[in-house]
Amino acid sequence: MSSPPAWPKPPSPKTPVPLRRGVGPEVLLRKHTRREFRERMQSGELKGCIIPVAAIEQHLEHLALEHDWRSVCHVAVAVAQRLRPHALVAEGLMAGISEHHMRHPGTLSLRPGTFLAALADLIESVVRAGFKNVLVLNGHGGNTAPVNGTWEQFLRMNPINLHFLSYWDVLTEADAKELLKSGHQLPSDLPGHAQEFETALALAAFPENVRTQMWTDQPDKKPSMATAKQGEEIIKRVVERVTVYMQEMIDGRRVAKIPPYFP
Repeated sequence: MSSPPAWPKPPSPKTPVPLRRGVGPEVLLRKHTRREFRERMQSGELKGCIIPVAAIEQHLEHLALEHDWRSVCHVAVAVAQRLRPHALVAEGLMAGISEHHMRHPGTLSLRPGTFLAALADLIESVVRAGFKNVLVLNGHGGNTAPVNGTWEQFLRMNPINLHFLSYWDVLTEADAKELLKSGHQLPSDLPGHAQEFETALALAAFPENVRTQMWTDQPDKKPSMATAKQGEEIIKRVVERVTVYMQEMIDGRRVAKIPPYFP
């Protein structure tokens, strides 16, 4: 088995980023007016787009239903902020493929075909807007197999630098052994489901979504081993490595191979 890749630190900006409204250029596509978006795209400033996808589904008794969506958007926005002014986040699809969680009321699930059709439309939208580097950043395991099974078709339909990446895939078993106490297996412990890894991330990024008083009311005790300090380090590593991934796309050092058509 080959060794996991070494993830370098993200490159430092070569020039200071001009500030606007005290925070810098906007990183959310939906916050732009059509003129603002048009001018940034026409100027050549915008180089890459991140499309987060995830789910709204049960996360045991202690995490909010929005956890997957909130997590992937947290990572996507942090990455775009590091890449200012060259990247935008295009949020357009909160629900994912979650039939395996539907015994728990409150879960929202899309049929695989519905999800893939909506994702295809979102990708086409940002490609038609002018983006040549598009990263679909995933935050829900149930989306992975359907997307991987059809990804060649997405690449043929959009012959640009198009990538699909689950944000936890930039972490390794070595990271799990260093960061987690309850287990170190990928993917059962990292990312797992609503256990130590996801709970730590939530404690660090959006603690209001964690019902700590519920930890003792469920059979799985692994969530109670999570800490905000763990979550901060998890987020730091994920954001650094996804930033490198996207920067390599923008620089032309990570290029998607377009599958050939049948002769």
